[in-house]
Amino acid sequence: MKILWFTWKDLKNPLAGGAEVVNEELAKRLVADGHTLTFLVGSFVGCKEVEMVDGYKIIRMGNRYTVYLWAMIYYLKNLRGQADLVIDEINTAPFFARFYVKERNIIFIHQLCREIWFYQLFFPFSLMGYLLEPVYLWLLSSGFQLSTLWTFKTFDSPQVITVSESTKKDLLKYGFKKENIHIISEGTIIAPIDELEFESQKSAKYEMPTVLSLGAVRAMKRTDQIVRAFEIAKGKIKDLRLLVSGDASDSFGKKVLAMIEKSEFKDSISVLGRTSDEEREELMRKSHLICATSIKEGWGLVVTEANSQGTPAVVYDVDGLRDSVRDGETGLICRENTPENLAENIVKLLSDGDEYEKNRRAAHAWSKDVNFDKSYEDFKKVIESVKLSSP
Repeated sequence: MKILWFTWKDLKNPLAGGAEVVNEELAKRLVADGHTLTFLVGSFVGCKEVEMVDGYKIIRMGNRYTVYLWAMIYYLKNLRGQADLVIDEINTAPFFARFYVKERNIIFIHQLCREIWFYQLFFPFSLMGYLLEPVYLWLLSSGFQLSTLWTFKTFDSPQVITVSESTKKDLLKYGFKKENIHIISEGTIIAPIDELEFESQKSAKYEMPTVLSLGAVRAMKRTDQIVRAFEIAKGKIKDLRLLVSGDASDSFGKKVLAMIEKSEFKDSISVLGRTSDEEREELMRKSHLICATSIKEGWGLVVTEANSQGTPAVVYDVDGLRDSVRDGETGLICRENTPENLAENIVKLLSDGDEYEKNRRAAHAWSKDVNFDKSYEDFKKVIESVKLSSP
């Protein structure tokens, strides 16, 4: 099968995140299975315009804002009708590929933005994004007739791939048909520690109880609320520590760093900045808990990664995070998304040795079922069914 995949960034892009890891892990497996794959993505400073990576091709053009227009132009000039399947990945904005490609096509979406617009963009752009998202989702979900660039065409409700039940529920609100939404497993490139390592891991944990905040210190991640929760929990667990790992170079990150500097417990907070993959794994393995407070996720991948290293999570009750934690089994989901309730759950889990061990074991066991081999099998079934279905 020849596959053309529209997405605004690839894994080499400085802004790449978890979605790009998923894309390229799937891409490697597609190529290994004999498929031909080409990505159309945005360019970035210092990038190659065309590059082969692990057997698939990446063609870069425009930038994060203009790639949507340039990808359409490039397709119409060079690639029209050459693929068996086109994937339109919505990562903030869609390419609207179904309205101009000739091939069978499918939408791939990890999460909707919704509230994220207000955390990541300034007014009035945040409001514009928030108001426009339901409009373009309706356009994409609806079956209707439209005069395209070359013909009058009937559009059926599209086939969609997503990664969590939360995102599926979101999509149903905007008119996507239940039978056309397919959930695939998430995956992680971090291998779960083996049973022998797990059994001896208690001694490998940090000497003092340690909470980990891992990931870019951005407004939508609400890292400031983890810091506040730590300060509250510190009143109950005197030797508690907090590790903050992730890029904090934007304005919100600097505010969080200033907040930490003014904290009465700043000596118990370590700001680590960007860390290597090896350092991230060590942090997850040696910390006692990971906390996640994002406004929204497709799937809480960092939670599953920590679980794979024998570390349970305490998270806010939001899309994606509630999917990646089984409440009371692999960690705790807050009843209220507040620093106070987050602190209460941190103390609850760390103060009960038996309960902590039960959650730690269940989290580690579940992480083994969330892997890219399973993700690829799910993904392959969907794209093959779309290819074989009637036009």
